[in-house]
Amino acid sequence: MKPEAKKRGDFRHFEAIDTRWMDNDAYGHVNNVVYYSWFDTAVNRFLITHGVLGIEHGAVIGLVIETQCNYFASVAFPDRISVGVCVTKLGNSSVRYDLGIFRQGEETASAQGHFVHVYVDRETRKPSAIPLNMRTLLNSILL
Repeated sequence: MKPEAKKRGDFRHFEAIDTRWMDNDAYGHVNNVVYYSWFDTAVNRFLITHGVLGIEHGAVIGLVIETQCNYFASVAFPDRISVGVCVTKLGNSSVRYDLGIFRQGEETASAQGHFVHVYVDRETRKPSAIPLNMRTLLNSILL
């Protein structure tokens, strides 16, 4: 059974993203794979801009181990979108992010989904505890 589309109020943080001409597919709307890129971009921008993820030299890195998306309404270039982000599960080394794609000025998600990061040691690739500064930030958007 398909879930009901979420509202902006269901999310704790938003990242703005502009669609690009190349995001549209032959059917005249944003291709489904682009939504996953937006999810990844929103989460990682949030972590990087808050200084808790060192993409080049940090001791831990996040690997996506699960992802899912439901689509409710078309998005197409030149739409401006915002990606709603919240944390719905925070474990020792993993975190589940719920995400919503909202067209500018709309209160109901055009698409929504989730992905799970498992944090691992950069060198060994073995699960690692989420660093305290990252955990604190993630708790700020936890539902």
